[in-house]
Amino acid sequence: MSAKQKKMGEEKVVKTACSSHCGGRCLLEVHVRDGVITRIETDRGEEPQLRACLRCRAYRQRVYDPDRLQFPMRRTGERGEGLFERISWDEALDTIVSELNRVRSTYGPSAVLLLGGGGDASQLHTSRLLGGLLAMTGGYTDKWGIQSFEGGLFASLATYGTLSSHNAFDDLLNSRLIIMWGWNPVTTIHETNTNWYLLQAKESGTKIISVDPRYTDSTAVLASQWIPIRPGTDTAVLIAMAYVMIAEDLFDKSFLDTYTVGFERFRAYVAGDEDGIPKTPVWAETISGVPAQDIENLAREYATTKPAALVAGIGPGRSAYGEQYHRAVKTLAAMTGNIGIHGGWSGRSSVPQWQFGGYDFKLGKLPDGGGNPVERGVPPRTDALPTLKGSDSSARIHAAEIADAILKGRAGGYPADIKMALVMHTNPVNQYPNTNKMVQALRKLEFLAVAEQVMSATAKFADIVLPVSTFLERDDIIVGGVRPFYGFVKKVIEPLYESRSPLEICQGLASRLGISLYAGKTDDDWLRTMVAGSFVPDYDTLKEKAIYRIKSAEPHVAFKEQIEDPEQHPFPTPSGKIEIYSQWLDAMNSPGIPPIPTYIEPWEGRRDPLAVKYPLQLITTHFKRRAHTQFDRVPWLRELMPQAISINTRDAEARGIRDGDKVRVFNERGEILIQAKVTERIMPGVVDLPQGAWYDPDEQGVDRGGCANVLTRDKRSPGGAACHNTGLVEVAKVDEGKP
Repeated sequence: MSAKQKKMGEEKVVKTACSSHCGGRCLLEVHVRDGVITRIETDRGEEPQLRACLRCRAYRQRVYDPDRLQFPMRRTGERGEGLFERISWDEALDTIVSELNRVRSTYGPSAVLLLGGGGDASQLHTSRLLGGLLAMTGGYTDKWGIQSFEGGLFASLATYGTLSSHNAFDDLLNSRLIIMWGWNPVTTIHETNTNWYLLQAKESGTKIISVDPRYTDSTAVLASQWIPIRPGTDTAVLIAMAYVMIAEDLFDKSFLDTYTVGFERFRAYVAGDEDGIPKTPVWAETISGVPAQDIENLAREYATTKPAALVAGIGPGRSAYGEQYHRAVKTLAAMTGNIGIHGGWSGRSSVPQWQFGGYDFKLGKLPDGGGNPVERGVPPRTDALPTLKGSDSSARIHAAEIADAILKGRAGGYPADIKMALVMHTNPVNQYPNTNKMVQALRKLEFLAVAEQVMSATAKFADIVLPVSTFLERDDIIVGGVRPFYGFVKKVIEPLYESRSPLEICQGLASRLGISLYAGKTDDDWLRTMVAGSFVPDYDTLKEKAIYRIKSAEPHVAFKEQIEDPEQHPFPTPSGKIEIYSQWLDAMNSPGIPPIPTYIEPWEGRRDPLAVKYPLQLITTHFKRRAHTQFDRVPWLRELMPQAISINTRDAEARGIRDGDKVRVFNERGEILIQAKVTERIMPGVVDLPQGAWYDPDEQGVDRGGCANVLTRDKRSPGGAACHNTGLVEVAKVDEGKP
């Protein structure tokens, strides 16, 4: 070793797992010298390797971001002005507890709102800790509705009676046909190595077809055919495919008779017996823009190629009546007999983090306070299926309606008058719909505390800001994988500045609230408890190797037992079968939630009268260089591609817009100034503004950061789907010489 190396200290390599919310679960090799990360590499071990995408390879620039929050702060200016002063941790935590006690004693515990999310997809350092603490000390108002895939969860429960309803992605190697419907796994990952399996399937001769408004990178790399489709019309095309299968006797009668109930009701709807409108491919073409011949060909190919996987992406479900899209996909899977078999697909719906990859993981439980007192004795919503424990409570507020609920309270029909909010692991100003209304709502609050790593759009509105450590500065556990595994997230370096972990924040609050449960317990203590309740045989080995793989003889197949032995393994539905006609939904008696998959014309769709004023349909897709708002400020990743709105050449020419021009994107909810990307890779009539860019309004309230939710509507679909891909806008070129 040279004298220079001795002076600097030896470089060590730490094997760890990544918990970032990019859709993957990867292994990292982090190089550290003198307590400083020098570079990040990825898995070089046992096959199949779990190799990281560029986001986590660039994570060093997130850790050492010059804009990292360094110490607790208190607001000194107006809400949103971003003026703060440094305070101590004791003063910050004392203030939060004082305000919590004041609000509860004045207005009751329901006046306290917890906004948590999936900022890091780990199992210990989550906002669930804060929820448990609030439950132990009097209660709070919680939200419901997972913005990414609530429509899929609702449809899975209504159809199958369970949340876990898709095969592992490596089972796609057994498929002869794969239909990627609104699915762009090259960008959104959907579990590490999914793309590797898709490429192997393609190389082995499996045909891949992409249905999407955009010619995505996944379409370009994997698909032999692209079928453009108008946003919000997916259900119409799927139902028209069912029409073809029925008319040409291409459906699996034996499967339907044995494993399903309600097909005849659906068949009558498709034929138009009730409304006099047969759901033909021509009918669907006028709605969707997909040529009738393409619909017919796709239906025949899916019905006659077996096994086949119609993999439903979750983007189309983030729309008005998005639940119907997911239910229609599941119905087609049943009609073709592609459920419970290798190479088939039961109609993918994403599931909670402890079931990623279709596999049901076990972990020891964290304290939850024995349930939220605010929700005890409160009846469920009449339009609810229990997608997650307690999420059907009428005491909860849907995520899309949070801003409206804060502004209107009980007088507006909501279950609480919100006076205070605690925010952890989420960025509601940026990521919840109708950003400008959320700004109004946060300004109305009496108190707001935000735990963050950087001064996010939401943190700017806080009264107290708490600096949070990154996942490389604490221990944790992840679960997931195409082939399931437990990963250990190791503390690679000491937390920078005065940042603390979510557990440490909760410990500080707990001691002030008289709760001793967290006292003296370290990350290691809690993680040992969690692993003791898992499938992992030895905690120390997991920590050393950073991974424990769950071995299986074959890829996981959803509902394999139910199909092979229906008598002993019924579906957990009222009928014990796959419910094309859902008894649960029938009992709701709601026009917006019909018991069979139904095409319902969406608000702010192409045929909405509002389209005369705002003629372009907006979709807000996931961006390759971000994970929601995370990574947006990483210089290496910003070099890859600018934030821009994609617009078809035909639409751009009609507006005098050229590639790279600055344009106004606007509707009645707000306005954005952004660069235009003129391209043939998006269909006419549709524009794409990737979600996650940081909200940055000027003095006139015009956003110059490219935040897509400035334009989205804060209305939920009847079954709970968020509607970030339902909206109308207009785009206009900015005149030269004007700001």
